[in-house]
Amino acid sequence: MSHSAVRASSDSEPALLQAAEAANQALAGAVNDIESYIEKGTPAFMRTSLALFSGGFATFALLYCVQPMMPVLSQTFALSAAQSSLVLSIATIMMALGLLVTGPISDAIGRKPIMVASLAFAALFTLASAVMPTWHGVLAMRALVGLSLSGLAAVGMTYLSEEIHPQHIGLSMGLYIGGNAIGGMSGRLITGVLVDFVSWHAAIAILGGLALLAAVVFWRILPESRNFRPTPLNLRQLADGFASHLRDAGLPWLFLEGFLLMGAFVTLFNYIGYRLLADPYHLSQAVVGVLSLVYLVGIYSSAWVGSLADRLGRRKVLWAVIVLMLSGLLLTLLPALPLIVAGMLLFTFGFFAAHSVASSWIGRRALKAKGQASSLYLFSYYLGSSVAGTTGGVFWHHFGWTGVGLFIAALLAVAVLVALHLARLAVLPRTLPALSASHN
Repeated sequence: MSHSAVRASSDSEPALLQAAEAANQALAGAVNDIESYIEKGTPAFMRTSLALFSGGFATFALLYCVQPMMPVLSQTFALSAAQSSLVLSIATIMMALGLLVTGPISDAIGRKPIMVASLAFAALFTLASAVMPTWHGVLAMRALVGLSLSGLAAVGMTYLSEEIHPQHIGLSMGLYIGGNAIGGMSGRLITGVLVDFVSWHAAIAILGGLALLAAVVFWRILPESRNFRPTPLNLRQLADGFASHLRDAGLPWLFLEGFLLMGAFVTLFNYIGYRLLADPYHLSQAVVGVLSLVYLVGIYSSAWVGSLADRLGRRKVLWAVIVLMLSGLLLTLLPALPLIVAGMLLFTFGFFAAHSVASSWIGRRALKAKGQASSLYLFSYYLGSSVAGTTGGVFWHHFGWTGVGLFIAALLAVAVLVALHLARLAVLPRTLPALSASHN
């Protein structure tokens, strides 16, 4: 070999070494990015699941603790069923509005601080509502409770989508929503039973105290974010982010799905108590409160169906569980009490499963500004609770339970059509092979 060839070879070695080192660094960075996710079975996964379960518990307990007391509030303040439903609807509409703000704020300052403050303030405003002597005072405090809860509601799903390994998001989201189910059940159960023995003021105060305890647990055990990258709050970028989500082929349909699912669910549970307290059932307020135990099936269905969707794909699962909801609704139209309870069980199973699938789909479908995408989904979700939940009172007043059932059936029929449309969407390309199983 000539001296010039040897020299050329030796000159190229540093460049080759630099290229190899750069490739190794890029590979190591990709591996580190994957390893930064929280894996199933690790202590961090357990702490995250317990914290978000606790946060979901408190959120839904505070939000829905007033629902079984609506007949009591109707009597206390001389209200119609539709007017009494405002105690829930005003909280959910304020939560929906807050979601448009708290999600983007969390993109700028972080996930955990927003969620901790959300729980603490919601618990304090709940305690304040317990001492309000007037209906307007109660509504004012309930509005502040809803606004406060928007922090955790907007950020919880985003935190999970950032921190949990993509292969386990369906399971972790299901566990989080399972906490929602237990919270919704416990809030209704505790106040629904207690209000037969103590004043509604005392019942709400007990819930506020439990929520403060949940806020402390959440603050102490939730791991700090490892994959969060702050994005400065910019109104133009904020508007661009919302616009990009609304232009997406799938996200607006998922937002509509959230509106329809939550609207149907809240409407059923808003007015089923009025039906069971009246002729021919004449159940006591405590027994109606105990029926909140049907939420237990939601704890199971949200985690199980969420994991199932990770394996089979959300497209194959979503429409099927909405059909389950519709089947349960039809059973509640029958006069036999056991069939009504069975229908409530099936309806609840399907709802929490559908919400688990749809909400985890948001995190996989949104490629950027995930906090804004979650906010838009939950805005639609709680807007459905407010609009449909109060509209159902009009159907109850004029047509009784048959009218309410037909109204809910119409919502679910549209939800099935939306789910079938989503199943036909093209799959988004992904850069990591591990993400292909998510069936976005």
